[in-house]
Amino acid sequence: MKNTLFAIALATASLATLPAVTHAADGAGGAFVNGNIGRSTLDKGLYDDNDTGYGINAGYRWLLNPNVALGVEGGYADLGKFDTKGAYSGFGRASAKGWTAGVNGHFNLTPQWYVSARTGLFRADTKGWTNETVPNYVSDSSAKWYAGAGFGYDFSNNLSLGLNYDYYKTDAKHLNLDPSLLSLSAEYRF
Repeated sequence: MKNTLFAIALATASLATLPAVTHAADGAGGAFVNGNIGRSTLDKGLYDDNDTGYGINAGYRWLLNPNVALGVEGGYADLGKFDTKGAYSGFGRASAKGWTAGVNGHFNLTPQWYVSARTGLFRADTKGWTNETVPNYVSDSSAKWYAGAGFGYDFSNNLSLGLNYDYYKTDAKHLNLDPSLLSLSAEYRF
């Protein structure tokens, strides 16, 4: 998976050699949908594992100027399943998935290259073992937060590809998983 993400990042970076795309005045503003898939990582408490995670979002951005668009988003993230480590091996897997609602920004450095940021509420359904003296299996929900940043390339006013890092905070009955996701994303703007 690590080699796959590296190859994807390299391919995305090589797109800079394509001819410049002329952007109209609407930039990254308007309604959008995006999806991402990549490597989720959890190294906390009883867990030290990686899996495949993904997310999908929809939202709207308002163009503040040709290079800055701020907006709102809502979506769903499935961060995968994680095995226990060491002496706790065999206890069972943990998982974290849930709904997101937040704000985001799209900031063009050049007409094609951008950086992005996002943050908001993460309503997570978590399952797994707590790392108390007597391990306890928990299956519960929590409402914490998520935050992320990324960079990418706008092929046009409607389509972009990017590489993102997102962190998800969870806490359900003393089960603090807090996975992260390094992912490739694609966005379509209407």
